[in-house]
Amino acid sequence: MLGEKTSSANIAVKDLEIAKNFYENTLGLKKIETFEEEVIVYKSGISSIVVYRSEFAGTNKATCVTWAVGDDIEKIVSELKNKGVRFEHYDMPNTTLNGDIHVSGGMKVAWFRDPDGNILNLINE
Repeated sequence: MLGEKTSSANIAVKDLEIAKNFYENTLGLKKIETFEEEVIVYKSGISSIVVYRSEFAGTNKATCVTWAVGDDIEKIVSELKNKGVRFEHYDMPNTTLNGDIHVSGGMKVAWFRDPDGNILNLINE
């Protein structure tokens, strides 16, 4: 039923201006639409990310967006770190930490948070 339909990630934020700066200037997403100063829609590859104002911003304790960045993961982590992004470090079984990148077999993952504490990540798929 939904397997052939396009979906988008939805991220709750408290302050849309702070979020706008982070998603546009730090992450480099391009704004494609704004709704009544409460919602900004960004293009990310062939998908979209909806950033909206909510009193529940930052309450999700799990990853809300993953970017499959392939072999560019080290370069992107370095670029984001140079822009002030702090990466999360987790103690996970069968995983080593190489700088800010968690490595398990051939999989590489880096987690970070937006200004509201929403968890985002990069993976080398």
